[in-house]
Amino acid sequence: MTDRRQVNGSITFFYYKDIEAAAKFYDAVMGFDIIDDQGWAKIFQINTSAYMGVVDGEKGFYRVQDKNAVLLTLVVNDVWEWYEYLKGFGVKLLTEVQEKEDIQVRCFFLEDPGGYALEIQQFLKPELARTFKAR
Repeated sequence: MTDRRQVNGSITFFYYKDIEAAAKFYDAVMGFDIIDDQGWAKIFQINTSAYMGVVDGEKGFYRVQDKNAVLLTLVVNDVWEWYEYLKGFGVKLLTEVQEKEDIQVRCFFLEDPGGYALEIQQFLKPELARTFKAR
C-alpha cells in the first residue's frame, strides 16, 4: 500500500442526547483519556491504537436513534476484574459473565448512558489472546 492510501488510525463515533453524561461515563468510569474536546464532539483514546468519540446527536452527521445497532467490544486480559469494577460503579449490566465455548471467549455486556451496548471480552485461545495484548 502506498503512503497516500495508508490508514493512520480510526475513530468510532457514537451519538447522544446527553453528550456530557456519555463523556463522564467514558472518562470517569471506563478510564479513557480524552484527547480532543471539540465541544459537541469529544474523542477518547482507548489504548495506543484504538479511539472512540461521543457526539451531540443534534449537531453531528447522524441523529440519535431509539435503538442503536452497534456494539463496542473491548478486549481485556481479565473479564472478571472488569465485571466487578463496573458492577461497583452501578453500571447497567446486560448479562452476567458468560463462557462461549464454541468461539472460545469469556464476556459480558453492559449499556452506556446513551443506550449503546458494550462487550467486555477475553479471548481464551492463547494465540488470539497474544494478538490483543497491550504493546
